[in-house]
Amino acid sequence: MATAGRLPLHELSVEDARALGPAMIEMQGPGPEMFRVENHSIPVEGSEIQLRVLDPKQPTRGVIVWYHGGGWVIGSVNESETLGRKLAERTSCAVVLVEYRMAPEYPYPTPVDDSYAALEWVASNLEQIAGTSDLPLIIGGDSAGGNISAALALRARDRVGPKIALQLLIYPVTDADFERPSYTDPENQLLLNRDGMLWFWDHYCPDAARRTEPDASPLHAADLSGLPAAVVMTAEHDPLRDEGEEYAKRLEEAGVTVDFKRYPGQIHDFFTLLMLPGSELGMQQVSKAVRACIVHHTKGQLAMATR
Repeated sequence: MATAGRLPLHELSVEDARALGPAMIEMQGPGPEMFRVENHSIPVEGSEIQLRVLDPKQPTRGVIVWYHGGGWVIGSVNESETLGRKLAERTSCAVVLVEYRMAPEYPYPTPVDDSYAALEWVASNLEQIAGTSDLPLIIGGDSAGGNISAALALRARDRVGPKIALQLLIYPVTDADFERPSYTDPENQLLLNRDGMLWFWDHYCPDAARRTEPDASPLHAADLSGLPAAVVMTAEHDPLRDEGEEYAKRLEEAGVTVDFKRYPGQIHDFFTLLMLPGSELGMQQVSKAVRACIVHHTKGQLAMATR
């Protein structure tokens, strides 16, 4: 990628940045075959958004709602489908990919609002998606998708919304502080760098005063207690490393169960670069956590049934 001669992200137009997506789709390939793939349109304020349901061949044991990364500006359901298929196969979960509207056409908080509407729809349609409503509901995403997932966990708690069993936060954006050591370290100016994150934030939330709102920066939430268990994954050479790790620490201090791991030698986006060995290691961590969540949910249901 470095030798391809393209301009760095922060020097591209939004249109040109989005045009890079198809190359990633081709690089990743089609992914595992699914039992069923369905597209749904759901209403949101003033419009509608698209969801894609990936149903694995094996019996469905949970539902994962997945929010793609791309700095709230780029990315799509199509670009994340191979990852979604792999998640579905490895976890025995139906995976729902969400095509939330993106900035700059739809700046903050629209992507969060759309994503919460999708979560509510999934929670209300578990039986249609998975054949039963008695399954754990899991949310997750990478980068901006991890940011959205963390924000939704807070919203669901505060609004007594959908019951979330687990949140998968893959190198999540949790703050808008561009002076952290991981942001300024010269060794971290790689696939994603400080200038690129400034570009994303300027498109997503141009009003800097709003960037400390918990829906934008979950690290600024006053109280993180009562949130679902979390997987938090960071990469050594990632500008987002420090804020992700601080969020994991604050979750633990608030009494939340956290499965945290920093991946040495890895860069931002390594989890979604499925051809890399580091991606496989990350997938193993996620799969193990989801399986444990399913077992815990099943034991809880059995205990209730025997009362």
